[in-house]
This record gives sequence, C-alpha cells and structure tokens, in this order.
Amino acid sequence: MNNYYELKISINPEMEEIISDICFSNLSCEGVVLAEETYKDLVMTATTEGTLRVFLTDIEENPIEILKTERELLKSRGFSDEELGSWDVTLDEKENQDWSKKWKEKWTVTHVTDKIAVVPSWLSYTPQNGEITITLDPGCAFGTGTHQTTQLCMKALEKYLKSGDTIADIGTGSGILAILAKKLGAASAYGCDIDETVIDVARENAGVNGVDCTFELNTADKITEKYDFVCANILHNVLFEIMGDLKNIMKDKGILSLSGILNEKKDVVLEAIKREDLKIIDTLNQDQWISFVVTK
Repeated sequence: MNNYYELKISINPEMEEIISDICFSNLSCEGVVLAEETYKDLVMTATTEGTLRVFLTDIEENPIEILKTERELLKSRGFSDEELGSWDVTLDEKENQDWSKKWKEKWTVTHVTDKIAVVPSWLSYTPQNGEITITLDPGCAFGTGTHQTTQLCMKALEKYLKSGDTIADIGTGSGILAILAKKLGAASAYGCDIDETVIDVARENAGVNGVDCTFELNTADKITEKYDFVCANILHNVLFEIMGDLKNIMKDKGILSLSGILNEKKDVVLEAIKREDLKIIDTLNQDQWISFVVTK
C-alpha cells in the first residue's frame, strides 16, 4: 500500500470545523483528527487541542500554499489572525497502516439535545427514549453536527419548527439540517450550497437516513419559493451580504435561524438584521458562538 501524508496545522480550536472543511474541499484529504486527550487517574495530563491532524493521500498540489491562500481568503472576509490561529504547518510522510480507520477512533455519538443525537455511520447505537437519530459520516462535508454552529441551528429547529412546515437550508453542507427538519415533521426540505462536491454527499446522507430532501447547487438570491423556516449557518460576513435574500424567501411570519457567528462578530449580523427590519425572537449561545432566531 502507498504511504500517506500527515499534515499538522496550528489553529484556533473554535475554527476546527471550518478549517477541516477547507481541507476536505481543497486537498486529497481522507480524514482529520481534532483534539486528542490523555488522562491519568481521571485527570487530563495532555491534550493536542489547537492542532488539527489531516491525513492526505497525495500532495501533487502543494497543501501548504493552498492553506496560505485559504487563510488569506478568510482574513479578507473579516477574520483576524487571533481568531484563525497561526496555521503553522508541518508535513510528514508516514508508512501506511490503518490510518484510514484511525481518524474515526475519536468520533462518538453527539447528543445535541435530549431529543436529538448524531451517530457516525460506522457506530451501532440504540436511540434512547424516543430520540431522533441522524446517521452521518463526520468530516465528509461541513455541518456534521459536532460543531457548535450546527448544533445551534438544530436546537432552533427543535424549538420552532412546526409539523407540516416547509424549510430551506442555505449553505446545506452535509444536509444535516434539512434531514433533521424532515425527521421533526417538515412537509418538505430543500437545501442548497455553492460547493458542488457536497450536493451528492447531502443526497447520500438523506438516503441513509430514509428521508426525502431536495438538494441542489444554488444561492439564496436565485430561489423564488418562499418557506416557513429558513436556516443559514454561514460566515458572519456572508450573512451580512445575503440577509435581504434570506428575508425574501421567508413566508410572512416565517422563521429564520442564523448561525455561524462568533460572539465578537455578532454586531455585523445585528446590523443586517436591523437593516432588513427583521425581529429577533430568540438568541442562542454555545461557547464562543451565537445564533439569532428572527422573523419578519
């Protein structure tokens, strides 16, 4: 078997899923490992938090240069050096072993709420007390249910989605929010993304979970349908730019769940909410992330 390459990136842990998604989208990436912790007598003695380990099958294109370009792109979108972390990189060639399985060892069931659990596809899990379970392959696309921003949207769906509602998920990634909406009783669920590589992933995930969703390559400004519930788990600066488009696809008295917002960037989104004359009905927080639920 061919050897593989291990890329280690120094990051701000709060950005781990965004950076993981960049690696899957731009590199020959087969998996990532986030923080690994070592315990002795129930006390943590070591952690790799702040270092993202990325497994690559080849390096035909220079991954370090690609990461530099992507980091500059994030900075142009409003992220600071402190928010991103240094992105200092080491690249090592490794003998092939069971590396393609090793990155899965750290994943387990994610209990988003008492009612919702996200289960990695390779694990067997029995739902507890009527839990809704979503089976996904973590790392295959942005929005695997493990990140705070995704969980905030999932909590908003659980709290505000009504049976029979129609939903649109803008920037759908793995499709997890549309899938959850269907499992919560939505009449229809639509998801779109600007990354064509995730559309097939989202469709596959919907099939695995036994729900009927529509996924396509599209943007909010091209959508003519109106929905009872709209989700947008996107970077704060993108939310600022497309807030009017999101409002346009909401039905009267419709609900819009906005996520992907670092606390220190919330004013950017609040300005757009005010600009579009939307009303905040709930604010959800998790760690350094904030989410707004708004209506017309």
